[in-house]
Amino acid sequence: MMIKTLLLPSLILGSIFLSGCVTTVSTVSTAVNITNERRTTGEVIDDKTIGLRLLAWSSADPALGDAHVNFMSFDRVVLAAGEAPNNALRSYIVKQIQVVDPKIKSVINEIVVGPNRGYLSRIKDAAITTQVEALFYDQEVFHPTHVKVMTENQVIYLMGQITKREADKAAKTAAKAKGVRKVVKLFDYIKTRPAAEIDRDRQREANAIKKIELEKQQAELDAKKAELKRQLRALGGNTEGTPF
Repeated sequence: MMIKTLLLPSLILGSIFLSGCVTTVSTVSTAVNITNERRTTGEVIDDKTIGLRLLAWSSADPALGDAHVNFMSFDRVVLAAGEAPNNALRSYIVKQIQVVDPKIKSVINEIVVGPNRGYLSRIKDAAITTQVEALFYDQEVFHPTHVKVMTENQVIYLMGQITKREADKAAKTAAKAKGVRKVVKLFDYIKTRPAAEIDRDRQREANAIKKIELEKQQAELDAKKAELKRQLRALGGNTEGTPF
């Protein structure tokens, strides 16, 4: 089956092959901010590479003509979700994923046996992902780059390396998106936030406090200057040459 690619507006996440049977959806952030990443640069590149290889394979393999599958990779763990017409093809997809890239550690199989969903349903999934990622920027418990999002059949899948507190916040936030049926947490849990990240946040807070204090001192100085000028004017003095 020939697969044609239709690019949706940038507001809707990822690339959806509307006339094909295989779809790979990525997160809204295509540019990786290494500063906020908890993965190493190598791990980030590995996940990006795995995603591209899965896309290339799923687009070219004729055996997948009757299937619709989304992929998401985090720390070389691949989530596969979508539909396959039978168990044989479902098993084939999972086995082939592990062959696509030798760096893949494991596969989370969320593929269901059944007919492919319609295009409108897929667009709705993309819109839900957009909502979730926007909501993630409207909270302060975790950094949005720490959680990857994928939606399949109105079920939101979340992956990332985060604490339990951050995971709970991410799930509750994602559940607020319109049209969501379920939120599935597939996190790699850590006990505490990395020390370097905590130090960076503390330094940022200290700089912010220092900036506020400097602005306050400047405002007080400006007020004193204004008051001195007012007093001089009241006394009839000449303020033109006064070095304030």
